[in-house]
Amino acid sequence: MPQVIFLPHAEHCPDGMVVEAETGKSILEVAHDNHIEIESACGGVNACTTCHCIIREGFNSLEEADELEEDYLDRAWGLEPTSRLSCQAKVGTEDLTVEIPKYSLNHAAEAPH
Repeated sequence: MPQVIFLPHAEHCPDGMVVEAETGKSILEVAHDNHIEIESACGGVNACTTCHCIIREGFNSLEEADELEEDYLDRAWGLEPTSRLSCQAKVGTEDLTVEIPKYSLNHAAEAPH
C-alpha cells in the first residue's frame, strides 16, 4: 500500500503524519480517515477550493486534473504548479508527500451577502 506523508500544519496536523493509503481513495478521504480535518466546504464534490493541497512528492503519479478542477484551482490561495484539490486527487501506486497550505479560501463563506 502506498504511503501519504502529510507535512506538519499548525492547525490540521501539527506533527505531520505518515499513513498507509488505499489506492483510489482521494487525498481528502485519506486525511479525514486519519483525523486530519482538511476543510471541504462543498463536501468533496469539486465545487470549491477549501481542500487545496500541494503535492511535494509524487505529483506525476497522480492522474491529471480535469478542466473543472483546474478552473477551481485558479481561484485557490497560494497556487503552485503541483497544487491539487485533495477531493479530486486520487492515491495511485506511489507514495505522496502532501502540504496543506497555511490559508484556504472559502468563497461561499467569504462572499458578500
